Amino acid sequence: MIIESRANERVKQARKLLLRKERRASGLHLIEGDKLVREAVASGAAIESCFVEEGYAFTPPEGAPMYAVTRTVLESLCESQTPQGIVAVVKTPSLTPPETYPQGLVLVLDGVQDPGNVGAILRSADAFGAAGLLLSPACADVFAPKTLRAAMGSTYHLPVWQGELLPELAQMLQQGFTAICGDLRGSETMPALSPNVALIIGSEGSGVSDAVAERCERFRLTMRGRAESLNASVAAGVLLYVVSEAMPR
Repeated sequence: MIIESRANERVKQARKLLLRKERRASGLHLIEGDKLVREAVASGAAIESCFVEEGYAFTPPEGAPMYAVTRTVLESLCESQTPQGIVAVVKTPSLTPPETYPQGLVLVLDGVQDPGNVGAILRSADAFGAAGLLLSPACADVFAPKTLRAAMGSTYHLPVWQGELLPELAQMLQQGFTAICGDLRGSETMPALSPNVALIIGSEGSGVSDAVAERCERFRLTMRGRAESLNASVAAGVLLYVVSEAMPR
């Protein structure tokens, strides 16, 4: 049977997940497109159900109900202008920070509010082998549709946590992490780094908050042009490369 009405109860419940408060309340989120769904499945994400456009060939994960829907119904579940044939309802993993942070490079976002930036940064963190991503409560929702699209599947490749930064940074420092942030007031000389590093990226408008920066080594990228600063996601990508190269092997 093909679901033809947007008023269908299953469709209505899924559409609620376009709202952040509903995602938080339900512990579920939506992903769109064949690539993202397959990335999620391959990474062990729990797929609750799939809505597939009639005629679109897709084999759902074992145990996940699949509902055939019209193009109009599928569009009602998507934020993008060109839906890609499938939308899945996925169980959101816990964002509770760990008692002990994993070794290596942990990327920390301090108030990065643009979903596209958060997704792009997550993708860069994945590319450079980060051990995890910690977001402050003021950051954009990592499971919002725009964030997920920008991350291109990397959301499911590394641990993501959310929590108040000061106590979490204190814990990392106790574990022997070096905390470093990009700061226009910092030195262009890379400080000595430990094998475990917390790299903090600040918000698009005001950068790293003073309370967080006070606990960090401050580093300024050398820029020879006239621009005073970089977009948050661009800065994160450059810093991830520079810091990961400077870390002891």
